[in-house]
Amino acid sequence: MYPKQTAKSRTAESVHQAIDSDSTIFILPDSNSFRNGHIINVGEDCPVFDGLYEFCQLSSGGSVAAAVKLNKQSAEICINWGGGLHHAKKSEASGFCYVNDIVLGILELLKYHHRVLYIDIDVHHGDGVEEAFYTTDRVMTVSFHKYGEYFPGTGDLRVWVIVEFQIVEVEKKFCEISKCVMLFQDIGAGKGKYYAVNIPLRDGMDDESYESIFVPIISKVMETFQPGAVVLQCGADSLTGDRLGCFNLTVRGHGKCVEFVKKYGLPFLMVGGGGYTIRNVSRCWTYETSVALGVEIANELPYNDYFEYFGPDFKLHISPSNMANQNTPEYLEKIKTRLFENLRMLPHAPGVQVQAIPEDSVNDSDDDEDKANPDERLTQAALDKRIAPDNEFSDSEDEGEGGRRDQRSFKGRKRPRLDKMDKNSDKHDLEDKIKQEDSKLDTKGDNDKDEKSALAEDLKKDTGPNP
Repeated sequence: MYPKQTAKSRTAESVHQAIDSDSTIFILPDSNSFRNGHIINVGEDCPVFDGLYEFCQLSSGGSVAAAVKLNKQSAEICINWGGGLHHAKKSEASGFCYVNDIVLGILELLKYHHRVLYIDIDVHHGDGVEEAFYTTDRVMTVSFHKYGEYFPGTGDLRVWVIVEFQIVEVEKKFCEISKCVMLFQDIGAGKGKYYAVNIPLRDGMDDESYESIFVPIISKVMETFQPGAVVLQCGADSLTGDRLGCFNLTVRGHGKCVEFVKKYGLPFLMVGGGGYTIRNVSRCWTYETSVALGVEIANELPYNDYFEYFGPDFKLHISPSNMANQNTPEYLEKIKTRLFENLRMLPHAPGVQVQAIPEDSVNDSDDDEDKANPDERLTQAALDKRIAPDNEFSDSEDEGEGGRRDQRSFKGRKRPRLDKMDKNSDKHDLEDKIKQEDSKLDTKGDNDKDEKSALAEDLKKDTGPNP
């Protein structure tokens, strides 16, 4: 647990510049830029509301701050249930998502990790994250989603064949000439080819079928890609009974994905996502928080202010519906075979050249101390940062002969006090006194070395040669 962080405009600007140098539009509190809704796609499924800017700050700031914690090894697992807005694009909102906090968090992780794996178990395709890293081999995106006549309509595994027809006139007769164009969809492009992994699923996906395809695919991805950190989008709209979803997963089946990824022991960022049956979203993310912490919680819900919303059973776990599972074993096996074939096309786990680590987007230590209440006791972590061990050495600028190299700071030197100095004394006299003190310390150190060497020679003479 750590205090909430809000992303600043300069952070978002620098992150967008990391993708390209085009201008970026922001909805500021005192700005009327939302009036050009056609530019940034704000208005229909992404309406403007009071506090929108603050909401985007908290959502994106939480994921960026979590990534900083993972980079600094301050935590092994970080959770931002207010994030997971995977549909937002670089310059437009989409699908109830305004700012793509996942992309911002992954970009922060890439400062310290060569490769980052993104896994999406939302019922909708994570098109915004895939688009952001479509041409890079440092991020692999894996999305398990419903495909078909379903938003956003992307994330297919098949190779599309587009046939264009053209009618021409030949000798006063019309004939039809067809032109065939091959188009590879949703597998990546350029250096990122085959690094976009999509698993299109059908209605009625249940726990058993989901586990049968999730475990082998993620195992193969881990073996091939060898990521340094993992980001898991835990959209709860893939649960049974969701108002907009069409899967039949239970809370326990959804949580098995978290449990499986956690076993790899990598820096792990968990974010929220979709979910439109609110009581089940609360159940799901509560259970998955316990899975991340390794704590078992009871199935009976404790009494709280919202207890009545979880009736009539008032239980943590839910039962699947009688929805038919249209994902046959043959269909799932076909998907796995095709994906494994694509993964075999990857040459090796990509690396990156050695370079300077950029500055962290969130400097939480300074901000926390500045905002701390002076009347409250500092935390132990804040007190530990102020401890200066006595055995630390510091090198002065005059490290040459006669300098203070490898000597304790301000230890063993008697500096003249300025308040007792004669006002008429010359500045050169002060420098001479300091040099005299330094020479005394050097002479004392040399004498100590001579005494130690003489003592060692005497010991050798007394002991004699070894038999």
